[in-house]
Formats: sequence, structure tokens, C-alpha cells
Amino acid sequence: QVQLQESGPGLVKPSQTLSLTCTVSGGSITTNYYYWSWIRQPPGKGLEWIGYIAYSGSTYYSPSLKSRTSISRDTSKNQFTLQLSSVTPEDTAVYYCARGFGRPNALDAWGQGTLVTVSS
Repeated sequence: QVQLQESGPGLVKPSQTLSLTCTVSGGSITTNYYYWSWIRQPPGKGLEWIGYIAYSGSTYYSPSLKSRTSISRDTSKNQFTLQLSSVTPEDTAVYYCARGFGRPNALDAWGQGTLVTVSS
């Protein structure tokens, strides 16, 4: 059974870059037809999809965040990473990594989520 675990700083200062890593166990991130996403939920708001990296290594980002987002992977460690630059307090949220099969939004596994607060 696949497991996903987010890791990274819980506090980031405004204007800095938020960096989170998702470590995947029980399945390879290069296995065909799987998509590996980052999703966030600000306090009191709904889920917001940030973007994904596909099994092929291709990436896609939400248009609203595209200019500030980069998702990459380390296949040797079976990890994928989110970088979100120039953060503001509005980027404060619980950040989740998740897996989709066949389609990026056909999510079938989630990490537990990690709270990132943007504050000076």
C-alpha cells in the first residue's frame, strides 16, 4: 500500500521560498500513469490544487500559481518536491501531497498534510 509523507519547515518568512518534500513508499513515482500532486487548504477555506509532476516527469501548474511554483522529483529517493516562491501570509495553509491514477485529479492516496505558516 502506498504511503505519502510531507516534510519541510512549518514556518516561512514573507518573500522567501516555501519548500516541501513528499516521500513516497510502497510504490515508485515513475510507475506509468501515476500523477503526483501538491494541494493546499488555507484556514477556513477549501482545497486548492497547486500542480503535479507526472510519472514521465512532465509538470503542470495551476495558472493562478504558475509564476511562483516549481515541482521536481528525485527518483533515486522516490521523492517529489514543491517550491513556492515569494510567499505571503495568504500562502499559509495545510499542504498535502497526493497521488492520482490515470488522471491527475483521480486521487487515490494522500499524505497527512503539513501546516505551513507564512509570518515574520
